[in-house]
Amino acid sequence: MTNPQPSRRRFLAGLGAAGTAALLSGCVTSTSSSKPSAKGAVSLQSNLSAPQAKAAMQDLVAAYGKKGSGHLSLNTIAAETFRTQLPTYLTSANPPDVLTWYPGSVADTYARKNLLLDLDDVWNSSPDLKRYSSALHTLCTASSGKKVFVPTTYYWWGMFYRKSHFAKWGVSAPTTWDDFLDLCDKLKSRNIAPIGLGAGGNTAWVASAWFDYLDIRINGAAYHRELLAGKHRFDDLPVRKVFDRWQEVLPYFDPNGTAVAFQDATTALLNGRSGMMLIGTFFADAAPKDALDDIDFFRFPVIDPKVPLAEEAPTDGYFASARTGHRDQVSDLLSYLATAEAQEIYIKGSSGTALPCHPDAKDAGTPLVKKGRKHIEEAAEITQFFNRDSSDALQPTADTALTKFLARPKSIGSILTDWQRDAEKIWQA
Repeated sequence: MTNPQPSRRRFLAGLGAAGTAALLSGCVTSTSSSKPSAKGAVSLQSNLSAPQAKAAMQDLVAAYGKKGSGHLSLNTIAAETFRTQLPTYLTSANPPDVLTWYPGSVADTYARKNLLLDLDDVWNSSPDLKRYSSALHTLCTASSGKKVFVPTTYYWWGMFYRKSHFAKWGVSAPTTWDDFLDLCDKLKSRNIAPIGLGAGGNTAWVASAWFDYLDIRINGAAYHRELLAGKHRFDDLPVRKVFDRWQEVLPYFDPNGTAVAFQDATTALLNGRSGMMLIGTFFADAAPKDALDDIDFFRFPVIDPKVPLAEEAPTDGYFASARTGHRDQVSDLLSYLATAEAQEIYIKGSSGTALPCHPDAKDAGTPLVKKGRKHIEEAAEITQFFNRDSSDALQPTADTALTKFLARPKSIGSILTDWQRDAEKIWQA
């Protein structure tokens, strides 16, 4: 699947028809290992390892268990381990039955290798899924025409900060690029690292958010999607303009930005060691509960008002292994995860900062969530994230290129040349 990207109106025409909240969801017997499930049990492999997300998954496990539909095993894997090991999980001799991950081009990459279960029967028999938006139906359909994914939640990216910190520092959220640079100057003058990053260790992918946003603000969402599909070159002039603009804010990044993982960077944000951070709402699942009401965000600044406004709003959910030996139980589980009940259970147990796909599911209703919903609805275009709009295989090429740029920005010419070469190998594979 080429991951067709709907406009804001088509995407939201039912994706949030009456609600918007949750991340991903789970099972009955909760374990912390990655071992295959016991004989007769359905295994659900989850990457939701942040404390609140993991607890919410366990709540969902218990709720499904009370339904008495079958035996389930929830295997929670550290998020970055899951990310790197997913291809191994899917190609192993005894793969997990159901896994948390992403729809669109990412799922289609695995579907084209015959690794994912055909879920047409689930979509055709579920009264809940029949009511999901046409945009979600499209997003969960592989290039074969078969449904291969069940979406449960989506969320937004933005420039997050703590309201109490901004008040203490006497600064406010910007709306233009010049205002943004002025805010950075003010924070730096107070010896505060203006921008946290967290692209160190095994979370180099976080830097892709900066590439995504600068590209959709300068060149537009349509160009961005075409670029990631190989229809433009990474060493072309429009991409070079992205990095010219990025260099304007490099002096304001936390000097430890490429030395620490995003979890440590968000801790620095919450503790006031950095001022703001471009991140998705998932980071709140590791935040103290008493800090949630103090978290706020602003839109990544508009650079060119003539470029249609786009925002990153990734969708999450589940796919299943084509080699599952528990077809009926898997179908029952996925049908349950598609319900408003299941999505509300997850939202209640987690930080509540994501949005449900079910049109009747209620979100957390907090001021932050209401603002996030409005933030997405005001966008003219919706993008997902670098790997979600391209493939898991292309993400490492971005990690390499962007890490090199952050370390040696003056070498951007050769970096982009190398990025194009590496990307071509992926596109031609």
